[in-house]
Amino acid sequence: MAKKTATPTSDSAAAPAKATKAAKAASAAKSSGSGSVAVGDSDTAIFIGKGEQPAFLTLALANRHGLVTGATGTGKTVTLQVMAEGFARAGVPVFAADIKGDLSGIAEVGEAKDFLLSRARDMGLNFQPDQFKTVFWDVFGEMGHPVRATVSEMGPLLLSRMMDLNDVQEGVLNIAFRVADEQGLLLLDMKDLRAILSHVAEHADELTTQYGNVSKQTVGTIQRQLLVLENQGGPKFFGEPALQLKDLMRTDSDGRGIVNILAADKLMQSPRLYATFLLWMLSELFEELPEVGDLPKPKLVFFFDEAHLLFNDAPKALLDKIEQVVRLIRSKGVGVYFVTQNPIDVPDKVLAQLGNRVQHALRAFTPRDQKAVLAAAQTFRPNPKLNTAQVITELGKGEALVSFLEGNGTPAMVERVMIRPPTARIGPITPQERQAIIAASPVKGKYDTAVDSESAYEILQKRVADAAAPADGSGGGVLDQIGSIFGSIFGTNTPRGKLTTTQVIARNMTRTVTNKVAGDVAANIGKSIGGATGSSIGRSIVRGALGGLLRR
Repeated sequence: MAKKTATPTSDSAAAPAKATKAAKAASAAKSSGSGSVAVGDSDTAIFIGKGEQPAFLTLALANRHGLVTGATGTGKTVTLQVMAEGFARAGVPVFAADIKGDLSGIAEVGEAKDFLLSRARDMGLNFQPDQFKTVFWDVFGEMGHPVRATVSEMGPLLLSRMMDLNDVQEGVLNIAFRVADEQGLLLLDMKDLRAILSHVAEHADELTTQYGNVSKQTVGTIQRQLLVLENQGGPKFFGEPALQLKDLMRTDSDGRGIVNILAADKLMQSPRLYATFLLWMLSELFEELPEVGDLPKPKLVFFFDEAHLLFNDAPKALLDKIEQVVRLIRSKGVGVYFVTQNPIDVPDKVLAQLGNRVQHALRAFTPRDQKAVLAAAQTFRPNPKLNTAQVITELGKGEALVSFLEGNGTPAMVERVMIRPPTARIGPITPQERQAIIAASPVKGKYDTAVDSESAYEILQKRVADAAAPADGSGGGVLDQIGSIFGSIFGTNTPRGKLTTTQVIARNMTRTVTNKVAGDVAANIGKSIGGATGSSIGRSIVRGALGGLLRR
């Protein structure tokens, strides 16, 4: 059953009071020990695990972001599921990338297995199997509803990152977007982007004087990179209908937050596309959501798995954008939680914004690993009772070092805890179960069929067709019109077998006169140019101009 949650308010003064209340709840839970009094979520905090004392994540401080780290196989995915379940129970929608498919089990009822019951008893937790309303998404539209964005929404900076463009190429791409804006050309899908780049190449000379150097070679390089992006599935991602962020921020009929899961196993085969897509989602949330200050609980929590992919080889401009989004999106009521193997995977400027920490085991087999362990230990507020660096290497599966924000937003001392067992299924669901969930989805039919609206590609194609149309018609030019008139009078545009005697005589006279005129004109042009070459050029010009009269 859903728990009663506090009514959201934009009053920023409410957050410290809620945090204090959560701290008191944690203190009361600590005093209850592991006896018969059950420990669990409250209206203001999520119960994450228990060591010497319970570990609570305060909802009012959950939008201060967080970090979940640890080596492969140490329990990061289960911790992510526990946190997602807690937020959903509190009425907070969740978005999470599912790299291996294991997180999909949150949609099905968990099993009361012996080891789960045993762990729950040790924590004083009353274990009750549960399941959570889930919506599956997939960029490729295979394991969930399609997720699309328009090229304009993605913007030149993120597109440049996605295609690994250098500064010069990024500059030309910016010019292409500027030209599209000025000419009212919508950039929706990849064929629109190709069309505007071709348009820029055709008008490179005039654009160079207005915006700076534009070369066809640079445009050609960008077009080649677009081909790589297309091979990675770009055409399925770019287009309409584009994702509306409000569809990620839903609650079910019981007031629980809906869990949105992005099927990312196939998407991870294109790491740059994966990282840029999730960064685009964060940027859209930042730009579209209003300022709300500190709320009693977040409006949305965003889990970014394999977060190191976001920062690998990222240019400074992109890192600055990431830092800005993470720093300011808190005031929009969104909490961002990065999931990766080691804290050093995240740049210091971003790491400083992540107040809630869960550290699973790291292995120190090499000198580099040992440095990583020391770096991870230094990110926590020290606890005199713990040798943090040593404990990180000793943690068992399901154990973690945690430090959550408390009171006035300061991090608590690091504690060693056992993570609580998830209440939903642990592990992936079957394809049949997934399809049944997709069929009953609240957004069924909204995104499943792509729409090809009139945009830059269609408009530019029409311009080309309109420009070429006069050359194909009978009234395209003055000489063509003169030729048509003469042809009607003298029969030059009438089939040979249907000419009258008068038209035959007139045609022959016309040819004689025309050849004489053409010869004189050609000679005069040739004399002006000079020599045999001039005479040849003159004859070519006259033949071209009077071709309509000499067809027969």
